[in-house]
Amino acid sequence: MHYIIGIDTGVNTGFAIWNKQEKKFEAIGTMMIHQAMKEVERLHEKNTIFVRVEDSRQRKWFGKAGREQLQGAGSIKRDAKIWEDFLMDIGVNHEMVSPAKNRTKLKADTFKTYTGWENPTNEHSRDAAMLVFNY
Repeated sequence: MHYIIGIDTGVNTGFAIWNKQEKKFEAIGTMMIHQAMKEVERLHEKNTIFVRVEDSRQRKWFGKAGREQLQGAGSIKRDAKIWEDFLMDIGVNHEMVSPAKNRTKLKADTFKTYTGWENPTNEHSRDAAMLVFNY
């Protein structure tokens, strides 16, 4: 594998590219789902890639979430299914990862110290990056 791609599903899709050979991030950011899919296709055409998608369908805890949060969780679950179908359709090796198996919700300064990434990030991009960091 050349690249490991991390995807944090949602309205703002977190997207991270880990260069496995050089052991460093190539990119960390957010984009719309269709842009992230185009980028995965582009990388897949020229490289051997593996994609790790945070799969909220595997989440079994919801705490004291209100109605709006639960509706949002439903759309994120739908996004996970869309990603799974898309990756299977184009023949990309992938793994659907339970949120419990990813180190999420790191603050920017903690993320920077932990990974060495100097550029700006947000919560979604950091969650995507943690799916692939040192993978």
